[in-house]
Amino acid sequence: MGNAWWNLALRFLLELAALLGLGIAGWHVADGWWRWVLALALPIIAAVLWGTFAVLNDPSRSGRAPVPVPGTVRLALELVILFGGAAGFYAAGHTTAGIVVALLIAISYAFSLDRLGWLLKQ
Repeated sequence: MGNAWWNLALRFLLELAALLGLGIAGWHVADGWWRWVLALALPIIAAVLWGTFAVLNDPSRSGRAPVPVPGTVRLALELVILFGGAAGFYAAGHTTAGIVVALLIAISYAFSLDRLGWLLKQ
């Protein structure tokens, strides 16, 4: 189920939501020009990490890994970025959005037990 079209689409939307949540968090935790720096830097850093550190032959990705990492490291990275985005919404005062995004992340991973097992074996 982890590679079902609807779960991959949900996961992609959650990745975008995480980037938005991180940007919103960056905007709300700083003032002045730092607000711009963090609002842009947090999502960019997250996207670079997401695209760079991967498990070789991950069927939910292209299979390529610019920097190969163990599955546990990749899973931890995913969870930190995704739930970090949800926390960003929540911390910025968008409580409902933060809770909904967190629930959708949990649902996506619940339907991805095959992928979770695969990641933990890598």
